[in-house]
Amino acid sequence: VQLQASGGGLVEAGGSLRLSCTASGGIFSRHVMGWFRQAPGEEREFVASISRTGVYTYYIDSIKGRFTISRDNAKNTVYLQMNSLKPDDTAVYYCAASSGAWGDPAMLKYNFWGQGTQVTVSS
Repeated sequence: VQLQASGGGLVEAGGSLRLSCTASGGIFSRHVMGWFRQAPGEEREFVASISRTGVYTYYIDSIKGRFTISRDNAKNTVYLQMNSLKPDDTAVYYCAASSGAWGDPAMLKYNFWGQGTQVTVSS
């Protein structure tokens, strides 16, 4: 599975961005999809995930109520709608795909990774 992320950019605090990640080379609907981010000097951090059908989602506490993950299996695309952005959200955002079962989403291992898209939030 190849993943291509896009939609990053520079935005002022309080603004919004929508990230997209399009998959090719595999059966998209068979994969749990996730978004991760990595800020400068920090380790990569899990942000959100969505089950194969889109029924279930999981978020880290710091973005609950501000970010929404969704997917369109007909378009092989997963989205991350980011509202009320803060400077602390500045990072490179990566999408990832897992062939594992939804189970415990916090423990899921991801097999495939996109190249990342930069999100910069100015204060």
